[in-house]
Amino acid sequence: MSNDESTAVSDTQRGDATEAQIAVHWKEEEYFQPSPKFIGQANLTDAAVMERFSEKNFPECYREYADMLSWDEYWKTTLDTSDPPFWKWFVGGKLNASYNCVDRHLAKYKNKAALIFVGEPESQAPVAITYQELYVRVNEMAALLRDFAGLQAGDRVTIHMPMIPELPISMLACARLGVIHSVVFGGFSGEACGTRIADSGSKVLITADGYYRNGQLVDHLSVTLRPAIDTAKGEGHEVDKVLIWRRDAASNASSVAPVEGRDFIVNDLLKGFRGKRVDPVSMDAEAPLFLMYTSGTTGKPKGCQHRTGGYLAYVTGTSKYIEDIHPEDVYWCMADIGWITGHSYIVYGPLSLAATSVIYEGIPNYPDAGRPWRIAEQLGVNIFHTSPTAIRMLRKTGPDEPAKYNYHFKHMTTVGEPIEPTVWRWYYEVVGKREAAIVDTWWQTENGGFLCSTKPAIDAMKPGSAGPAVPGIYAVIYDEMGKEVPASSGSAGNICIRNPWPGIMQTIWGDPGRFPRQYYERYCKNPASKDWRDWPYFANDGAVLAPDGYFRILGRIDDVINVAGHRLGTKELESACLTVNEIAEAAVVPVMDEIKGRLPEIYVSLKPGFKASPEIVAKVVSAIEHHIGKIARPKNVYIVPDMPKTRSGKLMRRVLSSISNRKDTGDVSTLANPGVVLQIREQVQGKEPE
Repeated sequence: MSNDESTAVSDTQRGDATEAQIAVHWKEEEYFQPSPKFIGQANLTDAAVMERFSEKNFPECYREYADMLSWDEYWKTTLDTSDPPFWKWFVGGKLNASYNCVDRHLAKYKNKAALIFVGEPESQAPVAITYQELYVRVNEMAALLRDFAGLQAGDRVTIHMPMIPELPISMLACARLGVIHSVVFGGFSGEACGTRIADSGSKVLITADGYYRNGQLVDHLSVTLRPAIDTAKGEGHEVDKVLIWRRDAASNASSVAPVEGRDFIVNDLLKGFRGKRVDPVSMDAEAPLFLMYTSGTTGKPKGCQHRTGGYLAYVTGTSKYIEDIHPEDVYWCMADIGWITGHSYIVYGPLSLAATSVIYEGIPNYPDAGRPWRIAEQLGVNIFHTSPTAIRMLRKTGPDEPAKYNYHFKHMTTVGEPIEPTVWRWYYEVVGKREAAIVDTWWQTENGGFLCSTKPAIDAMKPGSAGPAVPGIYAVIYDEMGKEVPASSGSAGNICIRNPWPGIMQTIWGDPGRFPRQYYERYCKNPASKDWRDWPYFANDGAVLAPDGYFRILGRIDDVINVAGHRLGTKELESACLTVNEIAEAAVVPVMDEIKGRLPEIYVSLKPGFKASPEIVAKVVSAIEHHIGKIARPKNVYIVPDMPKTRSGKLMRRVLSSISNRKDTGDVSTLANPGVVLQIREQVQGKEPE
């Protein structure tokens, strides 16, 4: 056993405060059964689905998902494994994602709402956009992008927008042309947007003038546009055109003056494209549909590149079978479209199934904690999808609010992070009124769609557990030595997926070598093999497998902190801290939070000649918000005399994480500076009584 392996074992024995250890003490829970009413209307009630999607039928089993789509040309090969792990799905097939989400529904559903936009101000009535209206608007925007912006298939466009309907309209217009869209979460800073513009090589930025947030009209452009353009330019990339949507076509929410020749108001330009129609470009199934940047451990966000055919098939199939979406449903996912959840389960999955998808602009508890339930009551929402963070917040601020409103959910989803059993019960009993089936889903940006979840009309629900792997996913838990951890062992390990699936990302944009290194190298059995069985996907999450086959996800095992379902790289956060002149070193660790589950906690040491002060703390917080965004705001910033380090100079984040989470730091006597650990503990936790 190597020294590293020995350390890993002893860390676990000491109760090291990794994210996995924080969650691992949840006890096994009782089961809850879906109601007969739900089962009677469900899309998936045949338990034989697991046989159809079993390994002996792989990969042809995924025809069941692909056949839910409309293809211009049928594929010749379901899965090509000739260049592992760069899998190719539905090879030879051609289709268009925009056509599948809009055009094909017109014959039957053209007058049905495709999207319902709910602005944060309650004085503004919800706006329904029918499939016919969506078709017109997507076509006109596609014509603008093609004829005014000069875009064509394969070009990239960065979209930095809030939750307004023009965001999915822009996405679908790109998809119609085969243009690859890269949506940046609207709450990210301009600098974060700029790095993604440069990395993707986008010549066009689509943005918006403003939006409402917590009762205030936010001038989006004033805080994001110039930093985005300047940051991209600093990385050697020029933006040719900035297309600015006005939230309200009749007014301007921004004080920023457009730069002549570069910045254009989309609402004005569209007048010249009224009535234009654009034939959807028939795209190869393997053509990239979008890039989604996610944090990594190197400090540079990685662009997850998702294909057209496999991705769309996977999110359509899982939306139908796991979300139980029917065309008649009013479905509301409270996530932001700037994250993968919004791509897969607000836009592409639901619209592919001709559902009505709700888009809400603001925060869930504005002006009060009853807002979500008033929206649900007003719109007749019957499928509800949100994160444990939002559930915790609503439970804290308005535990009795749901009972005041006459809504009824048939189905509810939780996504983005593990949910505590006590919070799950409130979600089931109070929000769902004991009527709704709940799916607690596990997946990642890289995965495209759900990997673990109960099948809502077939499997029992168990609080705190994601459930079994979904059909067609062969999940396994490996230990550090690559041996399978059996169910009922009570031991945690690394959850992996033994097989490819259509929703898996194609590669990392601009860095294909990083893709196998990060996701496959650790457990690859034979790098020369072209057999998919030799290439398990390493998810970087810890998990436990119960005897009933249900997986309990324990959290990240790498240096990525999951904040409210959003993954933030510690290296990226630490890099931001180091832009403050006074800071010599920075370490970021996850700490438990009642609402968001995890938050970053920051430790910094100062350069010689500087003294700790509230002003330096404020500078660190400001740097985080500037470089990353307010989503990354730390719970605390501690200025410490020194960082705990090994004799070789390695900074021991494990020790700091243990202090932040009130865990035993273990034996620190072998550190180069063991005395500093007591100083930091007393600073964070206070002195123990003598």
